[in-house]
Amino acid sequence: MTLTLNDLNEILNDADCLVNEHTLNLALDKMAAQITADLADKLPLVLCVMNGGLVPTAALIERLNFPLELDYIHATRYGMETEGAALNWLSYPQSSLKDRHILVIDDIFDQGHTLQAIIKWLEQQDTSSVHSATVINKLHDRKTDIVPDYIGTDVADRFLFGYGMDYKGYFRNLKGIYAIKGS
Repeated sequence: MTLTLNDLNEILNDADCLVNEHTLNLALDKMAAQITADLADKLPLVLCVMNGGLVPTAALIERLNFPLELDYIHATRYGMETEGAALNWLSYPQSSLKDRHILVIDDIFDQGHTLQAIIKWLEQQDTSSVHSATVINKLHDRKTDIVPDYIGTDVADRFLFGYGMDYKGYFRNLKGIYAIKGS
């Protein structure tokens, strides 16, 4: 199904805003303070998980006033779909990982499979430490045994979009977290 501009505007107009821009900024400030306390003296390598982590990574690193390097990793379970299957690795970091303190930033901690696989892979690369951060923690039961080190805010178990998260490729740019009506 091809979405039209009218379809997308209707989806946005009908959506529920669960987390507004002000609340996101407070959550990011809190996360930045925690990350600074833990990593400011470690010269960390920040890895943005593309594409969803792009907006949260940009917002978070501008709050980190210490030396860091930035790279990205692209591993996805969703692609342009609303449900995911097997993890698909599209790009590995170009930076050396050996003996580095790594901070992985993603948009949402949902089922946890993607983040768990990324962390496990990074730990096998002779890193000094691996930390993880997600702006959103979706509240539901998980089958993974990891929890991000830094979490911005909890959100109900609904279909979410905005602030890095997409609906069929759209709405990553929104400055709030929205849920599809009825989800």
